[in-house]
Amino acid sequence: MAKKEKKTRNSAMDRAFQRTKVLTDHLLQSPPSSSFQTPSLSSNACLNYSPPELSEKYAFDINDMRKLMDGHDLEERDRLFGMITQSKVFNPRVRGGKVFVSPDYNQSMEQQREMTWKRIEYLFERGVFQGWLTGEGEEIEMRRFACFEVLGLFDHSISIKLGVHFFLWGGAIQFFGTKHHHDKWLRDTENYLIKGCFAMTELGHGSNVRGIETITTYDSNTGEFVINTPCESAQKYWIGGAANHATHTIVFSQLNINGTNQGVHALIAQIRDADGNVRPNIRIADCGHKIGLNGVDNGRIWFDNVRVPRENLLNSVADVSPDGKYLSAIKDPDQRFAAFLAPLTAGRVNIAVNAVYQSKVGLAIAIRYALTRRAFSLKPKEPEVLLLDYPSHQRRLLPLLAKTFAMSFGANYLKMLYVKRTPQSNKIIHVVSSSFKATFTWSNMQILQECREACGGQGLKTENRVGHLKAEHDVQSTFEGDNNILMLQVSKALFAEYMAAQKPKKAFKGLGLEHMNKPCPVIPSQLTTTTLRCSQFQIDALCLRERDLLNRFVAEVSQCQAKGESKEHAFIMSYQLAEDLGKAFSDRTILQTFVEAEATLAAGSLKDVLGLLRSLYALNCLEDGAYLRYGYLSVENAATVRREITKICSELRPHALALVSSFGIPDAYLSPIAFNWIDANSWSSAQH
Repeated sequence: MAKKEKKTRNSAMDRAFQRTKVLTDHLLQSPPSSSFQTPSLSSNACLNYSPPELSEKYAFDINDMRKLMDGHDLEERDRLFGMITQSKVFNPRVRGGKVFVSPDYNQSMEQQREMTWKRIEYLFERGVFQGWLTGEGEEIEMRRFACFEVLGLFDHSISIKLGVHFFLWGGAIQFFGTKHHHDKWLRDTENYLIKGCFAMTELGHGSNVRGIETITTYDSNTGEFVINTPCESAQKYWIGGAANHATHTIVFSQLNINGTNQGVHALIAQIRDADGNVRPNIRIADCGHKIGLNGVDNGRIWFDNVRVPRENLLNSVADVSPDGKYLSAIKDPDQRFAAFLAPLTAGRVNIAVNAVYQSKVGLAIAIRYALTRRAFSLKPKEPEVLLLDYPSHQRRLLPLLAKTFAMSFGANYLKMLYVKRTPQSNKIIHVVSSSFKATFTWSNMQILQECREACGGQGLKTENRVGHLKAEHDVQSTFEGDNNILMLQVSKALFAEYMAAQKPKKAFKGLGLEHMNKPCPVIPSQLTTTTLRCSQFQIDALCLRERDLLNRFVAEVSQCQAKGESKEHAFIMSYQLAEDLGKAFSDRTILQTFVEAEATLAAGSLKDVLGLLRSLYALNCLEDGAYLRYGYLSVENAATVRREITKICSELRPHALALVSSFGIPDAYLSPIAFNWIDANSWSSAQH
């Protein structure tokens, strides 16, 4: 036993001596001794940052691409970008020799809220919001969209805080109110003499607005409405601006007139005085700390016999006479309720567009990092390989880049649809905004997660933005309409269009369903590169999926109804087909906007690169499980699609820097790892 222990000790000493000898020889550059034929360690040169612009070439004009993607108000955007980067209130800091702006998320919730408000004051003093509620016309509305997109790139909290004030509170007065409401409230709102919020959601009811429990009655003796929170589940919840700053709110409640419930209506109520004190008979509590958006003061509100003048009823849809008679030109309660949801459309448009811009930030950071960060050599003494030169890394990021371009064109289409709205177009705006809001926000979370992982450990740092953007924008999947419910509404709308088209001499018209009037497309038994990259084939393939899923959905719902189930129950039971159909509608609509944008360009390098992006987006849609699940693609064709995606990724690789540069996002709105990440993490940088 003693001999064995001695032998073990000697062996350990030999190994320690060998390691010491190798290190000594390496440090002294001595040749290895004959007794140990271990190769000497070679010193690796320290990594140096090399800007990708030195090696990556632009094959197209990135300014032309930006014009196509942003679509409008480029000068206004750049003016606002500059205004933000020049002020200390937007928290500029130097990292790696560059200035970056973003909120300090290490601050407490209270500090973040205060800074959000200071930034709004700064922008207001410089006239950024001029005409947002008192101006009229498409130009004003598009400029407002552009400003929201820029502000959202800086911070989600500031865009939400402004969205509640202008789009929800202000939009409700515009849509639900009449001239005397406009005259009394809009200019003061635009000038921030009034700070508005929007009290629709309750603890017990979010998506089901019709089920809200707050009650309003009318007192004909005094000519006042009386608002009450009858139970704890009726407290207004998640009300942006309510916890600290709002002075007034739009209250959604069940309007009970002479014992008859007339359904959900909207009134104006003051919740604080000019000095910020909460008004009598109103209780306000804070919703507390959140996983993101802590610069927004979300609050809860209870109403205890709160009296408001009769004139505070927003009466474009319905009114109550001084003696207490309910008056409305819209007799159908369902149509009346639908009219009360109009402001949410503007909110959904904003959310959808904002999600696309966050995806751009994430991809710009992750792709720039992948163009300068190296990992592993393929052969000894060769340089390590750039991350984006690995086919696997291209496959992770470039299809998402193509998807973001596609969503950009979809977002531009949605904005134009909204600003050119008419009473006749309300249905299509509702359907498209619901579809795009769900698709874009889900996609944004997927994109940010992939970008976070593609940045490795650096993606975890708050200053590098990508990881934190996930937490800030997670809420987009559920506020102003839960995405799953919105997609069900889309499928219900398509169902209604299908049933209407079954009437004699009636064809499909609207929502892009005209393809249903044509013969069903056929996917070739063998797919080639030429076919796969043909825009007509791509549209046909997406139309085929939508067409078949709509037929299946109608058949399944009809079978349920034939068994005596209600239509609503049938919809609920067919939720899987409804989800697939909603996605198919969204993908097809987005692709069509891409093709239309591409068609505006003359032949040339810009159009060629867009063609690659369009093909990559479309083929990525063909990888959706529905194509194999329902037999639209054979297993062999699905494998061909997969190989073609890999090929297109390699063809897009040389354009990666140009594509993210064409987003037009100033360097200051990205993060240190998008640039000289070695200097940004140096010892000298840490000392500052």
